[in-house]
Amino acid sequence: MREGMCFLMVVKRKAASTFYYEVMPTSLPASALPLSADEWSLVRLAGKTINATTDAGPHENGVHTMGAAVRAKDGSTFTGVNIYHFTGGPCAELVALGSARAAGATELTHIVAVGSHGRGVKSPCGRDRQIFADYYPQMRVIVETQQGMVSVLASDLLPFGYDHRAEQV
Repeated sequence: MREGMCFLMVVKRKAASTFYYEVMPTSLPASALPLSADEWSLVRLAGKTINATTDAGPHENGVHTMGAAVRAKDGSTFTGVNIYHFTGGPCAELVALGSARAAGATELTHIVAVGSHGRGVKSPCGRDRQIFADYYPQMRVIVETQQGMVSVLASDLLPFGYDHRAEQV
C-alpha cells in the first residue's frame, strides 16, 4: 500500500429510530495530526455557535442544525450556521467561509463543523470538500476518525477529485 492511500469501511449507525450507513476511512492521510489546543478551541466555538442558534430540539429536524468555525492566519475566528432547505441551502462551513471573507480574511488555516445537541464534529460534505480543494487546499479540516479527532489538509479529503483550475482555458 502506498503512503497516504485510504481504504474505506462501511459503518451502520443509528440516529433516532433510523439506521443509515456511513463510509469511514480505515487509514489516515499523511497530513493527519492530533488536535492542538487552538484546534480544540475552534471545535468548542463551532459547538457553542450552533447550540446558541439552533431552531430544533433534540431529535428534531430544523433549519439550523450545524455550526462551523474557521480560523484565519492572524488567529481571528469566524462562525456560521447552515440554512437547510430542500433545494440545497448552504452548509455551515460555506457560511463561515463567507463570513471570514466579508470581514477581509483571505488566508484561512482551519475549519470545523459541529452538529447541534452534542452530535459532535461532522465531516464536510462532497460539495464543501470540492470548494476546500479548489480554494483552500492547504487549510486544515478537523474531522472525527476511528483513531479520534484529527486535522488533515483539505486537499487530502478529496482523492481523485475534479481539478477545476486545470480545466480552465
